[in-house]
Amino acid sequence: MSKKLIAAYQRDLEQATSYAEWREIATALDRLEGADAWKQDEMSDDYDYLLIKERLNTLRELRKSGEVRQLVFQLAEGLHGNLGNVADPVLYAYARVGTKKLVEEYIEESARCLDYVCVGDFPDFSNDEKILFFKRTGTSFGRSALLLSGGATLGMFHLGVIKALSEANVLPRVISGSSAGAIIASMVGTRTDEELPAMFDPESLSLQAFQTVSLRQVLAGSALMDPRQLLNCLERNISPGSFIQAFERTRRILGVTVSPAEAHQSARLLNYLTAPNVTVQSAVLASCAVPGVFPPVMLDALDFDGVKHPYMRSKRWVDGSIANDLPMLRLARLHNVNHYIVSQTNPHVVPFMREQNPRRRSVADVVQHVATTATRDVLKLTRNYVGAAVPGRIVDMLNDVLQQRYSGDISVFPKQSPTQLMRMFSNPSQAAIASFIRDGERATWPKLERIRLQTRISRAFEDCLFWLKEQGLRRHGEVRRGPAPRSTGERLKLAAVDGRRTGDNS
Repeated sequence: MSKKLIAAYQRDLEQATSYAEWREIATALDRLEGADAWKQDEMSDDYDYLLIKERLNTLRELRKSGEVRQLVFQLAEGLHGNLGNVADPVLYAYARVGTKKLVEEYIEESARCLDYVCVGDFPDFSNDEKILFFKRTGTSFGRSALLLSGGATLGMFHLGVIKALSEANVLPRVISGSSAGAIIASMVGTRTDEELPAMFDPESLSLQAFQTVSLRQVLAGSALMDPRQLLNCLERNISPGSFIQAFERTRRILGVTVSPAEAHQSARLLNYLTAPNVTVQSAVLASCAVPGVFPPVMLDALDFDGVKHPYMRSKRWVDGSIANDLPMLRLARLHNVNHYIVSQTNPHVVPFMREQNPRRRSVADVVQHVATTATRDVLKLTRNYVGAAVPGRIVDMLNDVLQQRYSGDISVFPKQSPTQLMRMFSNPSQAAIASFIRDGERATWPKLERIRLQTRISRAFEDCLFWLKEQGLRRHGEVRRGPAPRSTGERLKLAAVDGRRTGDNS
């Protein structure tokens, strides 16, 4: 009976139409298959459960007693993204929803303590001291970013990933995209939270980006696709303006990667720090310029009067996926990112991705690693003999593609079909867009609880620091610029109540 019931639940899980439905079924399966009992048992060789239990009890007691300075001391001492190995993927491989109950309680208590320190009124701990604590400890802890890969039309899958993250209120503020991923990232990065839902309505989207040119133009050296059609698509879907204007309007940190079209240049991550005046639309146009499909692009920038000018007039840029599909190192340096959520749709990458079992490395993983290493060595050897001419550039391009890391701490990817691959450079219908969104959501649902838990503390740092700065502006009669993070208000209201009743037993 149990096996039949499990099989029935598994069929229902595959047909779930919302995350709430999926989670309810997955939780029932965890109970039937014994994963729920594993979650309740705090003991495990996979993490330091004694350390986590000790810290949980300490933080909880200090919060209830209202000893804010001791609480701040303990938070600063112990907040680390992988304290006691709590972020190890193996802890998320046993259950469909969540992990050890002890780990979940520790993460939630840590975030609750941050909220409590943030909004509490403490005579011996001033707002200036609070801001200093949140800046220093938050910088030490780090933050998460969402990275969207290239993949032409296959990149519409990213819409479903973002929809799932947004509805669960765990969409990172730092979002980077390459090629097709740059289109979706920029659609998000130029919209406020209130404007996001329109992105997920296929009828409101106009994603007709591809239009072939004539044979005469191809023979004359032109690319296969008309860049004007792609630009029209971008203008319909991405708000006009520069990276700094997008940041000031939405407070999202948008990044777009571009690759150089010629030698002696390096790939770039364009954002409000590295290229504040570059227009988002021209950056995305360049990031989508697949060599041979679209021509290289010159970037545009806005001056202080809002007048458009060429940016580095002599330089042209192409597809960001070639050399920097997932700019993890740059994001780490610029924005203190140390946790990466990746939505990967590149057709040369997805076939080699699989849901890894961290408890067992398969023979396929070993073979893939050996093959990749051997290919890199062959390319290095070939480069020594072909010189710096066109063949050398092609070898360099192939080497760039092979050298990159294409997965993150948490990776979401689709099940690609031959039919989808054949339509990579075709304009998607509304039905196709709806299908991509549904696939992206369904692929994200099994990762949502892990994402929520592993970003919970960093989101608390961001929200608290924003709230404290806003309070400071209000005291000085100033008005903040840009909207507050959507999660901030209600959660910190609850923390304020908690701060006024420090002697409770909750």
